[in-house]
Amino acid sequence: MIMNKGNHSSVNEFILLGLTDNPKMQLPLFALFLLVYVITVIGNAGMILLICTDPQLHNPMYFFLGNLSFVDLCYSTVTSPKMLADFFNNSKRISYVACALQLYLFTFFADVECALLAVMAYDRYVAICNPLLYTVIMSRKVCKRLMAVAYIIGTVDSIAYTCATFHLSFCSSNVINHFFCDMPPLFELSCSDTYVSETVLFVFDGYVEAGSLGIILVSYIYILITIMRMRSTEGRHKAFSTCASHLTAVGIFHGTVLFMYLRPSSSYSMDQDKWASVFYTIIIPMLNPLIYSLRNKDVKHALIKTLGKMGFLKGNDLVSK
Repeated sequence: MIMNKGNHSSVNEFILLGLTDNPKMQLPLFALFLLVYVITVIGNAGMILLICTDPQLHNPMYFFLGNLSFVDLCYSTVTSPKMLADFFNNSKRISYVACALQLYLFTFFADVECALLAVMAYDRYVAICNPLLYTVIMSRKVCKRLMAVAYIIGTVDSIAYTCATFHLSFCSSNVINHFFCDMPPLFELSCSDTYVSETVLFVFDGYVEAGSLGIILVSYIYILITIMRMRSTEGRHKAFSTCASHLTAVGIFHGTVLFMYLRPSSSYSMDQDKWASVFYTIIIPMLNPLIYSLRNKDVKHALIKTLGKMGFLKGNDLVSK
């Protein structure tokens, strides 16, 4: 709704166009993304439960992985329920305050995940390059401090993003060509000069991205050097296997973020970008628990043991596994 105030208008709610306006696609897309969200919730909640209950997983690597699952679960929940509801909601309205809150939470969890991926790379560097000092360097106190830094980065950046976006005036239209409140489509609606806001977005996002990718790159350069010096083929294979899951997650997440945000505004295509957004808001949170569990023997063993305790697997099955 656009309300008149004197000689200008102000917006007190927005309308989200969603992924598509094709009625024939509403039900198939709803079923698809509902399935994806259910898998996301079960996968990430299950990962958190396993890490909390199995003593074998009480080490720094799984501490960070548990936090990643928590962030992914929250990250997806910020956008998915509203998107699913809007498939059968003709109005697709979202209040001004709810839109600002959604943007804040979305950027918060995105930045925390970005920082957390860098922390996990550093953890792998210490584990592979300094294995004898691993438990000393990555103590519980250090792990908690690293997580605190990640959450502080998320808080500061999300406040900057939200303030830079919602200090703008929205007076020409309140229709957002997206399925959630993101910065680029909101910039399109603004009747104010968006140069400063776009600069804030570019600088802060560039700083977080460069910092995260820099730490990841340096960590893996040292990891690669250490692996190449290993004489044991089995040791090399184990080290590569340990890093493969993290590198896959890094490539998917950072590749999508770089494509979405670190581009000139002239190259934006909202119809194309909102489908690309599906990857990092909905698909990645579903993939991460699968990526980190399918080739992880510790997680598999913890899952089998937990299922055995719950009565889903018999004793012979546990032995065979």
